[in-house]
Amino acid sequence: MFRDTDLVKVVTGIRRCGKSSLLGLVRSRIESEQDPTRAFVSVNLENREFGIKTADDLYAYCKAHLSKNGKTYFFLDEIQRIEGWHDVVNSMRVGFDCDIYLTGSNAFLLSGELATYLSGRYVEIKMLPLALSEYASFCDLRISKDHALAIPPTGDPLTTDRLLERYLEFGGMPAIAGLATTRAEHRTYLSSLYETVIVRDILDRERNASQRAIQNPDALRLITEFLADNVGNPTSAKKIADTLTSAGSKISDKTVAAYIRALDDAYIFYPTKRFDLHGKAILRTASKQYIVDTGLRSFLTDYRGSDIGRVFENAVYLQLLYEGWTVHVGRLYDQEVDFVCTKEGRTVYLQVTDELYSEQTRKREIAPLAKIRDNYEKAIVVRQGDYDRDVDGIRIIPARDFFFADKDE
Repeated sequence: MFRDTDLVKVVTGIRRCGKSSLLGLVRSRIESEQDPTRAFVSVNLENREFGIKTADDLYAYCKAHLSKNGKTYFFLDEIQRIEGWHDVVNSMRVGFDCDIYLTGSNAFLLSGELATYLSGRYVEIKMLPLALSEYASFCDLRISKDHALAIPPTGDPLTTDRLLERYLEFGGMPAIAGLATTRAEHRTYLSSLYETVIVRDILDRERNASQRAIQNPDALRLITEFLADNVGNPTSAKKIADTLTSAGSKISDKTVAAYIRALDDAYIFYPTKRFDLHGKAILRTASKQYIVDTGLRSFLTDYRGSDIGRVFENAVYLQLLYEGWTVHVGRLYDQEVDFVCTKEGRTVYLQVTDELYSEQTRKREIAPLAKIRDNYEKAIVVRQGDYDRDVDGIRIIPARDFFFADKDE
């Protein structure tokens, strides 16, 4: 959509979610047009073989590889590794006949440097790990028309309910996606991912940011595990600090807040603010944190398999982001609506629950939606069971339809 424009394309997201692969696909697509005047430059700035350590090195390398008589396409991975990169990119944008694509694994580059130096001359493409439908494709599965079965090329099909259970445990990191992946293999890979993110995108970054110096990996691990164990629950820095201090790890709420910001910037967690449905305003207190990948949550909580309802809620949240919704947590007096979703002028109030078998659960999930006095859509996504699809104007959506509707092969 933004190809061959003045806009710098910036692909952001947690490490190993597929950013480099996306750039590779874009490059292959453009190369397939076989225009001999074009040049293509792909550089992973964490790879020492390029000999690029400084902004001057980067500029010199890119200039040396310009096309002699046509456009040059630059694909620069992990751009945040080069201090002063923003000056180079801006100079290239202004001075070269080029189209620039970047990837980055820390949101701090967008909140600060890039926004300042490119001033409206960039577009961000946000990437997540695989959605469930993409996970099915990676596993070479075809989804039946009724979304009930996942059918392999050979062998017996499995239910999409079972596929969802596996997805909730192992998540959607592309390199580890597969029906044969074992827990031991998953643990090894996620351990490597976690250490890479923590060291390169948080500790290294924060050592160079005096305003938020984060130097204690043990404290960072404790806070990460706390947030992972409490996805979907209201959180505050004070609550976390009090909990960790009572367990013997004394830490201030100010320090906890800095660590949480760093985890958010590294795309490990996504903060979701509460929206007051009565006063129509964003609330500043007790936001929720959702983890970028349910498999990472399994790893951080030692595969305990607890709180499946909140893990399912996390997966629904990620699917909403994948589909381009802006998501808040709704608050109506003393009751909560799991998600207030907006996109292109459309608003949907969404509840998420593991089941609706009991009358108590049905009342709990329906009551907040019934109290909302407007005409926006209202729905409940349910992981288990089959129910009437409409209750007093509230849609009941089985998980298999929520994740696979309009994604038939």
